[in-house]
Amino acid sequence: MKLTRFALRRLEPGQHVTASGIRFDRLANGDGRYTVEIMVDRVRIHRVVGLESDGVTLTQAQEFIEQLRTDARRSRLNLPQRRKVTLGFSAAADDYLKRLEAGQGRNLDKKRQHLNQHLKPFFGEKPLSKIVSFDLQRYIKQRREVVLPATVNRELATLNHLLHRAIEWGWMDRAVKVPRLQEDNRRLIYLTPEQIDRLLDAARLDTCWEIYPFILIGLHTAMRKTEILSVRWKHVDLARRVIHIPHAKAGARDQPITTMLADYLKDLRTLAPGADWLFPGDGESGHRIGIEKPFRRVVMAAGLNPREVTRHTLRHTAITHLVQSGVDLPTVQRISGHKTLAMVARYSHQSGEHISAAMGLLEERVTQKLRRQEKTLADNAPRL
Repeated sequence: MKLTRFALRRLEPGQHVTASGIRFDRLANGDGRYTVEIMVDRVRIHRVVGLESDGVTLTQAQEFIEQLRTDARRSRLNLPQRRKVTLGFSAAADDYLKRLEAGQGRNLDKKRQHLNQHLKPFFGEKPLSKIVSFDLQRYIKQRREVVLPATVNRELATLNHLLHRAIEWGWMDRAVKVPRLQEDNRRLIYLTPEQIDRLLDAARLDTCWEIYPFILIGLHTAMRKTEILSVRWKHVDLARRVIHIPHAKAGARDQPITTMLADYLKDLRTLAPGADWLFPGDGESGHRIGIEKPFRRVVMAAGLNPREVTRHTLRHTAITHLVQSGVDLPTVQRISGHKTLAMVARYSHQSGEHISAAMGLLEERVTQKLRRQEKTLADNAPRL
C-alpha cells in the first residue's frame, strides 16, 4: 500500500503502513501515530514524530526526514580537520555551567535551574548538533501546557546562550535558531482576598509541608521564589521583623515582614531547632530549589487556573495589594526590592476599586472649595 492520505484514512485500528522510512499506525482509539525510522550516515534514527490529534501530518513527517538528511550533509561539509567528538546535551550542559562558574557568569542559579529541571530531562543525551527546530517546537508545546510564554522564553534564553557558547568553544559548527514566544506583559495576574483564602486553605491540606510557609511568605513579603527557598534561619531577625537576603536580584537587602508572618516563623522555628535552612534540601545547595509540582497541585485544589497562577503570582499579588492600599511607590519599591520606580509603576492597574476610591478623594477635595464659594454667593445674594 502506498503512503497516501487516502490510504491512511482507510486503515482500521491495529493496522499500519510503512513506506520511505515513515510508519503510520492506526491506534485502538482511532488516533494515528507517525514514526520515522531511517539510516543517516550509518546511524539508525528511530523517532516518534507525533499523533494526528496533535496536528502532525504526513507532510511534516516527510519534512522531518529531509531535515535530518540536510543536517547530516551540512555536518559532513563543515567537519574540521581534527577528529570531532559527539557531545550529548546533558554533558554539554554540565560543562557549560562549570565554565560559567569559573568565568563568573551571570544568573548562574537561574540557568542551573532551567537546565537541571527542564532542559536536561527533555533533551537528555541527544547530541548538540542533532537538535533541530522540530525538537524546540516539541519542547515549547510541552512547557506551554503548564507555564506562561514568559517562563518558556527564559528557559529558551538559557538554551540559546548554551548553543552560542558551544559554537564559541568549538563543540559544534552551527546551531538551530531558538524561537521566542509572544508575551503579554500588559496583564499582571494577581489574587483577590477570596482567592488568597482558598489558596491558603488548600496549602494547609496538602501533603507537602513546605508549600504553606512558601505561599504565606510570598504573600506577606513579595519575595521571589528563589529568595524564599534560599532563606537561612540565621538571616531571620524576628525582633526587627526582617529577613536578610544576601543575594537578591537587585543586590543584598533587608526584607520587611508582617507581624503575622513573624509570629508564624517563630512557631515554625521551635519545630526545627538547629536547622540551617528554612527549606532544607538534599542537593548541593543545601536547600530546596524547586516547588513547582506541589504549588500547581495546590492551585488546582483551590479552583484556580495553574496556567495563570504561578509562583511569581504571589509576588504580583503582594505588590498589587500594597499599591491598591494607597502605599506610596517608593515605599513599595523598598519592600519589593525592585531596581526602579518604573518597574513598580506597572502594578498601578488602570481599573479597580482603588482607582474609584482615589477619584472619590479627588472629587471631595475639589468640590469642597466649590461648595464654599457657592455658599458664599448664596449668603451675599440680594434678598427679594
